[in-house]
Amino acid sequence: MCFYNLYCFYKHTSKIGNVIKQIPGVLILMETGSFDTRIINNLQTMRNKIATFIVSCFFLVTSQRCLAQTEAENVLNNEKAGGYHLVWADEFNKDGAPDTASWRFERGFVRNEEFQWYQPENAFCKNGVLIIEARREIKFNPVYKAGSSNWKAKRQNIEYTSSSINTGGKKFWKYGRFIMRGKIDISNGLWPAWWTLGVAGRWPSNGEIDIMEYYRDRILANIACGTSVQNKAQWYSNTRSADSLGGTAWSSQFHVWRMDWDEKAIALYMDDLLMNKVELSKLANKDGSGINPFIQPHYMLLNLAIGGQNGGDPSNTAFPNRYEIDYVRVYQKE
Repeated sequence: MCFYNLYCFYKHTSKIGNVIKQIPGVLILMETGSFDTRIINNLQTMRNKIATFIVSCFFLVTSQRCLAQTEAENVLNNEKAGGYHLVWADEFNKDGAPDTASWRFERGFVRNEEFQWYQPENAFCKNGVLIIEARREIKFNPVYKAGSSNWKAKRQNIEYTSSSINTGGKKFWKYGRFIMRGKIDISNGLWPAWWTLGVAGRWPSNGEIDIMEYYRDRILANIACGTSVQNKAQWYSNTRSADSLGGTAWSSQFHVWRMDWDEKAIALYMDDLLMNKVELSKLANKDGSGINPFIQPHYMLLNLAIGGQNGGDPSNTAFPNRYEIDYVRVYQKE
């Protein structure tokens, strides 16, 4: 009997009269004035047991809800520690496309000679999670040009699709605590990331912060500024191997990545483990301009890339494949 049926049985047997009740496997005929005392006692015993069970279930469900609420409150309190308050968040609780008030899409082949064609339909919210889905699918490349040497145009076909979303032109922040809870797949060829770019200047002189990046068995925490050579970055990077963290067992769980960024330093964490910390005084562009790209607002990006210059070979990886984000939150001090 399910919980609801137990409740109905308890309710309907609260009065004994001229009724016929069907209990699983037993038909009890009851006539007023001619009850068998054993039947009545058995019914009352069963009702008492069901009542106890119902009360136990109620307290179990209630206690679990209270525990979940307490855990959520503890998480929020920890995130606010140090005088921070929430200034923006996306919890991805509404099913459908990401909120266009905060996010915009990149489209097509974008960077790093990656294999995927970015398209909006590969990013969607479901059951409180943002899903960025990489797919293996063949499509004609609309920017194809026969004989071209350009990596975007020389591919006749699109072989993979995915999504990349960012808050550029919509949401941006200078300093704060940035938090993302997500789950990544560590299969070959996948290149998920959560990162920021400065709003002014050309890359890398606008500054890049890779709060979470993964490829080829490495979890990376990177900060990059410009140099005197165009399109060449000065990197400050630390890594951990995914295998050292537990491999596929680790990647099957959600984890929390965090950046604490203020006027003194940028610190990057994974599950409260400090991955990288660099003082802002070291991060001015190395081009003689004296410009520090980390004393300006940055916007954030979430994407799942495939292959390319760093991603590795995805040919033996199962698709579709997902990068899942539970929430993204930004805190700042008063």
